[in-house]
Amino acid sequence: MSKIGFIGLGTMGAPMAAHLVKAGHALYVHSSKPLPADLQSGATPCASFADVARQAEFIITMVPDTPQVEAVLFGKDGVAEGLSPGKIVIDMSSISPMATKAFAEKIRALGCDYLDAPVSGGEVGAKAASLTIMVGGEQAAFDKALPLLQLMGKNITLVGGNGDGQTTKVANQIIVALNIQAVAEALVFAAKAGADPARVRQALMGGFAASRILEVHGERMIRRTFDPGFRIELHQKDLNLALAGAKELGVALPNTATALEMFNACAAHGGQAWDHSALIRALEILANFEIGSAN
Repeated sequence: MSKIGFIGLGTMGAPMAAHLVKAGHALYVHSSKPLPADLQSGATPCASFADVARQAEFIITMVPDTPQVEAVLFGKDGVAEGLSPGKIVIDMSSISPMATKAFAEKIRALGCDYLDAPVSGGEVGAKAASLTIMVGGEQAAFDKALPLLQLMGKNITLVGGNGDGQTTKVANQIIVALNIQAVAEALVFAAKAGADPARVRQALMGGFAASRILEVHGERMIRRTFDPGFRIELHQKDLNLALAGAKELGVALPNTATALEMFNACAAHGGQAWDHSALIRALEILANFEIGSAN
């Protein structure tokens, strides 16, 4: 059994950490909030992030954004202060690929390995241990970490070197956002034309337009169940990473920019914490029509 540090016990992190405890691993945590019930008997609280790193062989971070990862790793009493050679830092947050490469270089200079291993699958996938995990780093470090990753996910791929995992996650978020926008536009169009959006969705699920987004988020749109899930503010962050990277690379992502503006419109109406399927609300505002009023 391994000694694992876990930093970031939020909506995603808490169930991910619980799977590690359930498998019998020793878990070390530092959190300003009370531990979730399923971790209270299986996790050892530590005084700081540095203390977590001193106790653990593997240190997993799962926090919201690039500045938080940097603070956890390199701030006062951060992970870097508690590392010793041979340990492995695994960042499962979704952050900047360019910053990730810089973070990895600093960690490797301390004699440790670094894996960027962002995830896809949301809260449902975290609870079911069915996350897709996209990994960047060295093969040897990946091989050591794989048994732990397999406790949290199903589709686990070493994509390439450090930063490539985060690049893959940004690509994932582009595809998800554009699919959400496509489903939302289709349902608004169908409902405004007088068709029952639920039956339209059912019909489309049997054809080439079928997708996981149409299946899950299409149903959310029709039923108006916009509790997250995956919050709009987090998808805004991910698409901003995509556009910042595109600018640096000299790549045009016009549809990604449009999807971001739809999320921005939702946020302007108080929807930062809505599920990202609520992108349809921005389209409904533009159409002055809600799909639920089709009948």
